[in-house]
Formats: sequence, structure tokens, C-alpha cells
Amino acid sequence: MVSDTARGRFVWYDLMTTDPQAAVAFYGKVVGWGTTQWDGGGQGQPYTMWTVGESPIGGVMALPDNLKQMNVPPHWMAYIGTPNVDATIEQAKALGANVMMPPMDIPTVGRFAVLSDPQGATFSVFTALADAPGHDGPPRIGEFSWHELATTDYAGAFGFYSRLFGWEKTDEMDMGPAGTYLMYGRGPMPLGGIFRKPDEMPGPPSWLYYARVPDVNAAVENVKANGGQVLNGPMEVPGGDWIAQCMDPQGGMFAIHQTKAA
Repeated sequence: MVSDTARGRFVWYDLMTTDPQAAVAFYGKVVGWGTTQWDGGGQGQPYTMWTVGESPIGGVMALPDNLKQMNVPPHWMAYIGTPNVDATIEQAKALGANVMMPPMDIPTVGRFAVLSDPQGATFSVFTALADAPGHDGPPRIGEFSWHELATTDYAGAFGFYSRLFGWEKTDEMDMGPAGTYLMYGRGPMPLGGIFRKPDEMPGPPSWLYYARVPDVNAAVENVKANGGQVLNGPMEVPGGDWIAQCMDPQGGMFAIHQTKAA
């Protein structure tokens, strides 16, 4: 029986982009990631993984042709741990989700599927054959430290993910006319926030992932120097952390996060 310890934990992050080689160079300069190659488990194509020190945290791949034909832009996709992908899919469908990609096995690694939540934001679920990637506890420099969902119904979205993954509300913040910013986590460890997507924000509901950096200002300068765009920030958020929201040269959205302690 697969362990339940990784349920609801963000365990892996893939970047699908039009130029993987350029993306590797860009994020290496901005976030400091290294890379290593996985041979596909003896089947399929080799796969480039992002590394923080010796630990892989995700990967980068070419945006599939079928997504290009659907005008899907380069984007990040997170994988959320579950003890049973197939059971999670059935529960998610009963809660109003749609299956974007049915379950698929990765040889020697595990099983995953891609879903869209009831409001339309896309995410993946993953069951590892052995120990799931990632760890509990505070994120380290170079790891993803915050997971933010902009959606049309923040309360409904939280209810969906809470039932599916056991996430709990950790706090909330009144943003005035912009509404409520709801923070969630696994037990006491905060994972991210959910808020109502402003009318002026383009695109459908979506996830944005924040990579922890030692110095947000230095990272912002590297974004600009290496062909990316800074869309918002740097700005201080309640509690003393600093963030900036950015776009890589191929159009992938991401964010950077400097904790108060950094």
C-alpha cells in the first residue's frame, strides 16, 4: 500500500516551454538551479531535471505540439502527492473537476494525471512507487516556497482542495476591495494562498509558484538582464517577506520569494 505521508504536499514541478535549453540557462542565473539528466527509466525520452544541490525538484521539457495547437503558452505545472491517483481522480470528478490527461505510469517512478479544478485551474496529482519527492518543513533556498491560486471563487476552490488533499486554512487577510486572501497549509506548515482573480488579470484561473531566493532584488536584476520581465514588485508583504512576479523569456509565469530570515 502506498504511503499517505505525502498527501497534499507539492512534490514536483515541471516547466513546459518552447525552448528548454534557454530556460535552463535563464533559471540557472535567476534562481540558481542546476540540472541533471534522467534516462527515462529505460523507456521513453531522456528528461532534464532541476536540482537544488543534489536534490531534484522538478524538470523542464518541450511544450507538446498538441498544447501548442491549442495556443497553450509555456507554463509551470505542479504535482500534488496522493496515495492513489485513480481514487483521487474519482473523488475530484465527484467534486466538479475535469480530467485533462488520464492516469499514466512513469516507469520506475510512479503514476500521475492532470486535472482542472471546478473553476478551471490546472494541476497534476502524483503517486510515487517509493518515497515521494520533496520534504515536509520549511522550504530551502532554491525550492518552491509558496503556491498561489488566482480563481473566480476562492472559497469554493479552497473547499475543493481541502476535501481532496486535506489542506487546512491557516490564516486570512482582508485586501479591501480586492477581497480576502486565504492562506492554507498541511497542518501548521503554510503552503500558499488563494484569492479572487481580479477582472483585469488576463487568462483563466491559474496557479503561480514562488521560488525562494536569498535576495529578491538581485534575482529581479537577473530576470531583467537575461531577457525576462518583472510584472509586479519587488514588494514587501505582511510579515516582512519580499516577492516579485515575473515572466521568463519564453512566456512562462513564475514568482520569486525572499523570506524575512533570508
